[in-house]
Amino acid sequence: MSICIHPCLWFDGNAREAAELYCSVFENSSIKSENPFVVMFDILGQTFMGLNGGPTHKINPSISFMVTYHNEAEIKKAWEILSKNGSILMPLDKYDWSECYGWVQDKFGVNWQFYLGEKQDSEQSISPTLMFVGEQNGKTEKAINYYTSLFENSNIQGILKYSAEDDDTEGNVKHGQFSLNGYTMMAMDSSADHKFQFNEGVSIVVTCDTQKEIDHYWDKLIVGGREGRCGWLKDQFGVSWQIVPRILGELMSDPEKSAGVVDAFMKMSKFDIEKLRNA
Repeated sequence: MSICIHPCLWFDGNAREAAELYCSVFENSSIKSENPFVVMFDILGQTFMGLNGGPTHKINPSISFMVTYHNEAEIKKAWEILSKNGSILMPLDKYDWSECYGWVQDKFGVNWQFYLGEKQDSEQSISPTLMFVGEQNGKTEKAINYYTSLFENSNIQGILKYSAEDDDTEGNVKHGQFSLNGYTMMAMDSSADHKFQFNEGVSIVVTCDTQKEIDHYWDKLIVGGREGRCGWLKDQFGVSWQIVPRILGELMSDPEKSAGVVDAFMKMSKFDIEKLRNA
């Protein structure tokens, strides 16, 4: 299977503005393409999607982005820009796990964790980090095992659990790292009284070449979850996914076909490539 995985950030009409900010903060970053709905951009060489989705959903800390740096000066530069008009969840400081670490929510609501250290088992500089809270707390290990069972070329790179000395539930996942088709993600449990849950503010996009791929990931991830519209679904843990055909971008860029394609996919839950081609 020839899939690609990347995150999607839900914005209220200001996806371009957000993308421009991130491209100014991080090296090896640029805006790749855009239309009225979507802005595609790279940060530190990794693909992101910015969706102009309107005010319906708000990004929250349930999915943050862990950025690993080797240079403390680079962390401080990014921190200074992204913390402006944002909220600091954990101050930039020295902690047991890093000489320089901090967690900030920027002015668009996107959450960043900055970590000074070495990349582990991955060349990625940025990894989406899922936090299982509330009714999902304690399900991190189950989720990691489930996700890695669905995607080819996947593995669990490490799971560290809370001990009796930690200020959380012993045996729950303190930090987990795993790879889905070569794309590194992280996850953790938290027993704190958080006021958020997984939502559509940050979703995980799986771009597929074939209908067989779309059917596979849709049919597997929907188990215990629920379907949405236009390729969106929520899995059994509440995490939002988009299972989309790669050809959709090409069809949307064709001025003669785009209107018909939009009309067709607005009526779909799971994407049907043949119907999109014929729209």
